[in-house]
Amino acid sequence: MSGALTRYRVMAYVVGVWLIVLVLVGMPLKYLAGHPVVVQVVGPVHGFLYIVYLVFALDVAIKRRYPLPRTVLMLLAGVLPFLAFWVERRVTRDVRAATS
Repeated sequence: MSGALTRYRVMAYVVGVWLIVLVLVGMPLKYLAGHPVVVQVVGPVHGFLYIVYLVFALDVAIKRRYPLPRTVLMLLAGVLPFLAFWVERRVTRDVRAATS
């Protein structure tokens, strides 16, 4: 379980940071300044990383036998800015409490 949690945590942070860059830097540059290059680069990268995140989040959810609502929250955390960090902390706390 330790390896699955580590993979999930790394991807949660990576996806969270890329999403923040996309939403807080790329979107304003695209729509307010007319410079879409950040969205054109960061958008596809975030999309690919999000798919990897989904695999690792699902791995943890299956191993911990999370109910469907909690699993869905974990999976959606990569599409709402800052939610990935909050969900990651809760999942980490839960997994560590269950394994100690």
